[in-house]
Amino acid sequence: MDGKTVIITGANTGIGKVTARDMAQRGARVILACRSLEKAEEAAKEIRSQTGNKNVVVHKLDLASLTSVRQFAKVINDAEPRLDVLINNAGVMGCPRWETEDGFEMQFGVNHLGHFLLTNLLLDLLKKSAPSRVVTVSSLGHAFTSGIDFDDINYEKDYDKGESYRRSKLANVLFSGELARRLEGTGVTSNSLHPGVIYTELHRYQEELIHGAEGAQLSKVANKVIEGFVGIFGKTWEEGAQTTICCAVAEEWQNTTGLYFSDCVPKEPSAAGMDDEAAARLWDVSERMVGLKS
Repeated sequence: MDGKTVIITGANTGIGKVTARDMAQRGARVILACRSLEKAEEAAKEIRSQTGNKNVVVHKLDLASLTSVRQFAKVINDAEPRLDVLINNAGVMGCPRWETEDGFEMQFGVNHLGHFLLTNLLLDLLKKSAPSRVVTVSSLGHAFTSGIDFDDINYEKDYDKGESYRRSKLANVLFSGELARRLEGTGVTSNSLHPGVIYTELHRYQEELIHGAEGAQLSKVANKVIEGFVGIFGKTWEEGAQTTICCAVAEEWQNTTGLYFSDCVPKEPSAAGMDDEAAARLWDVSERMVGLKS
């Protein structure tokens, strides 16, 4: 990866941080795109120390703000001569019905719309740097929803935080596939993936996981139960990052595009994840929501 540039969103913790460290070890210029500059600087300092790669930098990116996304993209487009890999890794999970700065339901806004706008704003740089790759971290959870509710895209009726998360992860799969179709012949590939079941900071909003749970104490117990279960049956951050790393650097997948990966190999997504009509519709709706199309 010497001479190549990689951007990773949400790279200050979890599999994003592990991925950033791996890219740095391979000699890449690594850009940590994070909401908290303080946490990102701590992670970058650690990665520089561990890898000896001083070319690990930090930029502010709040995916819950389209203004922040645009500002970040401008900084990158103005300052970076190339972009070889964009890893859409950041996400939120299971939060109450919060809204982004622009009034979007938080999980859909951060997990899908923020990355949708970011990717589109960096496409020219990715094309210029081809062969290049876009890697979008989704989840097996995408398979447990029947589809995107285009009549309530902002989830204003009967909000369910678990279903919201699953829809946002389905949106990741659909977006990645549609992006691949639109980028055919450009030398830019697009793939999505399931990293495995991992206990990460995504779960910090799981205080209401058990329906009817009252008070913070029971919520803490629920989190401990989840953490214990995942600790036994799930993956470590290092294990969970391997599929992302594979999609980002493996030579065997250099020309592979439009696929969904799990455990470092292509897998078939859900039927809803292969709905080309829904993918095209989601793209059109997303363009309007983020202001790329009036």
